[in-house]
Amino acid sequence: MAQQFPPPQPQQTRTALVLFLKGSATPVVLYFENPQAVYAELKQLMKSPNPVLVEKEPIGPVRKLCFVSTQIAGLILQEEPYV
Repeated sequence: MAQQFPPPQPQQTRTALVLFLKGSATPVVLYFENPQAVYAELKQLMKSPNPVLVEKEPIGPVRKLCFVSTQIAGLILQEEPYV
């Protein structure tokens, strides 16, 4: 008799904001309640020629992050599965 496997459970995903800073060897992965809004805000700051001090309080292991907007090399939103 063939073994019956349970039906696959729907996989939950969360969206992370990955921040690439100039002078940093690794990207910073941040989690927010609304990552799309933070992404749009930081993207707007990247376009500005004037340096702005940015301070964010993400969810997760990073409690507070502070950097100057001119140091942003790139941004991405990444969806990842989690249990």
